[in-house]
Amino acid sequence: MVLRYAAFWWRSGNAHGLHSPFVFNLYCFTIHHTGYFLAYDKVEALRKELLTNNTVLEVTDFGAGSHTGKTKKKTIASIAKTAAKPARLGQLLFRLANHFKPGTILELGTSLGLTTSYLALARQTAQVYTLEGCPAIATQARRNFTKLGLQNVRLVEGNMDNTLPETLDKMGQLDFVFFDGNHRLAPTLAYFEQCLQKAHEDSVFIFDDIYWSSEMAQAWQNIKAHPQVMITVDLFYIGLVFFRKNQPKQNFTLRF
Repeated sequence: MVLRYAAFWWRSGNAHGLHSPFVFNLYCFTIHHTGYFLAYDKVEALRKELLTNNTVLEVTDFGAGSHTGKTKKKTIASIAKTAAKPARLGQLLFRLANHFKPGTILELGTSLGLTTSYLALARQTAQVYTLEGCPAIATQARRNFTKLGLQNVRLVEGNMDNTLPETLDKMGQLDFVFFDGNHRLAPTLAYFEQCLQKAHEDSVFIFDDIYWSSEMAQAWQNIKAHPQVMITVDLFYIGLVFFRKNQPKQNFTLRF
């Protein structure tokens, strides 16, 4: 990972030299926005509480390295520490949802629901669908949504290979998708292709951990090359994908 980040840093840039007004404004005023939102405190107070919760859960993992849904015991505190997205990325997702104002949000991979909460609080008029494979974690995530008073979240529980097609069938168009459900090449590309069927010109797709492994790096390269993808923004930790047909195909690598 250190070598991947060093390579990223070498080829990345910042706002200087950005000739796309769309990407320039997004980068300067949303990605690097330094303002404060009250929602940040709500989610981070919940995170602090979870980090001290030593309740043990039976965790079923369908993600990378767990092809058959291996079960192990983990505390809520350890999940909050290792699996939940850090505040910096959660708050970036909040700002992106706040900026693009999606009517429908889909998250692949709920975990304890911290990222879900950031997205739901950013767009309280949007319907947020979030998919989680592990029953025990899904139960805890629902409790967390209740604590925050979230009324616009619909959690779908079960193996994502089955629940994603079923969920997409019930949805209209997809405005905003956060892919954080399975960090392997084939599932990532399969989920991308399925969601693509409901995408439109103003949709925003966000991929987590695009350099987490060689498989994810390859998935990111394949997604960038897809003919329907017009603009990508590589922030190392996440990758942003846009389908804006009125702009030339461009890939940006920017520091965050």
